Amino acid sequence: MTFVDRTEIIDEGDVSRILRRMSHEIIERNKGAKELALVGIRTRGIHLAERIAKNIEGIEGKKVEVGSLDITMYRDDIGTHPRAKVGPTEIPFDVTDKNIVIVDDVLYTGRSSRAALDAIMDYGRPRTIQLAVLIDRGHRELPIRADYVGKNIPTSGNEMVKVSLVEVDGRDGVLIGEEIEHE
Repeated sequence: MTFVDRTEIIDEGDVSRILRRMSHEIIERNKGAKELALVGIRTRGIHLAERIAKNIEGIEGKKVEVGSLDITMYRDDIGTHPRAKVGPTEIPFDVTDKNIVIVDDVLYTGRSSRAALDAIMDYGRPRTIQLAVLIDRGHRELPIRADYVGKNIPTSGNEMVKVSLVEVDGRDGVLIGEEIEHE
């Protein structure tokens, strides 16, 4: 598969502004940062969660705990993809009675979010579980919705959305394009 006809729809400055806005929304909904923790879905969700936590600390003056979640073994489509590399899950805090915000880069079918819910529940019983995504592209297969959305980007089924983050890709931005198969 190759990603072609790419168009940048969000640039580096937009990513920062979007994450600041989402940070304020999270604080407002949770009435501050008390009992708040962020859990990023591997890989890009972790970096987004860390950035949001840093924003919240700057606004509230309180450090927010951040964990990372590998959902590979919780996916309902694990057998349909080439063997996925399983990474570590690191949740260095008790989730019980906390307001947990799961952070991911793109919400599409809802399957990753559902897997993340299952994974979090293995660690305890949070007071609430909320979902924050940088991009919501629609096309849900499950009844999942994000509580915090950076940008809604309606797409067609053959379009792809690629989130780039400086920590992983060397730059921030979001591209939309088409995926074509090689013959």
